[in-house]
Amino acid sequence: MPYKVFEEYNMQVTDDVKDRYKRIIEDLGEDTKRDGLLKTPERAAKAMQFLTQGYHQDPVEILESAMFEESYDEMVIVKDIELYSLCEHHMLPFFGKVHIAYIPNGQIVGLSKLPRVVDIFARRLQVQERLTEQILDCINDTLKPQGVAVVIEASHMCMMMRGVQKQNSITTTSGFRGQFEKIETRNEFLKLIGK
Repeated sequence: MPYKVFEEYNMQVTDDVKDRYKRIIEDLGEDTKRDGLLKTPERAAKAMQFLTQGYHQDPVEILESAMFEESYDEMVIVKDIELYSLCEHHMLPFFGKVHIAYIPNGQIVGLSKLPRVVDIFARRLQVQERLTEQILDCINDTLKPQGVAVVIEASHMCMMMRGVQKQNSITTTSGFRGQFEKIETRNEFLKLIGK
């Protein structure tokens, strides 16, 4: 979805969040009347609305809008899908890649819809474990394929910038349904995504 223009933001939400950000910045000891910070509370309010727009989008509707009958019944993989989300514990970003595979069962889906499902769930306050399950279950429940696999590899700013400050750590989560619960199918998927 393209970046929303100013008029598309809920102005009441923007004003309320802007006022809260202004107070937070002041409480931290900054001068919100300083030139560089004059518009920061409004920009932050709009950024937060953009980064959490997934609450107002329906991933099932996205998938259902591009489902097609097809007899293909081999593995379909979309890998290296860019991921950007906010950790719900510190509201700091985590980012990385998502790899998705499914084995159709009479229905395929437009390939661009899988990254859109990722974005819808990622644009909410999240933990990586839940994000993995939400993507997996949405695809499984909507497409009803023979199997679904999801692997997420991400770096978490809450571990990199604060706390343990481990800049090179990567967190990997995975989920498998149906045919991907069989070790040979799972191994084929992992080999194809380079894991």
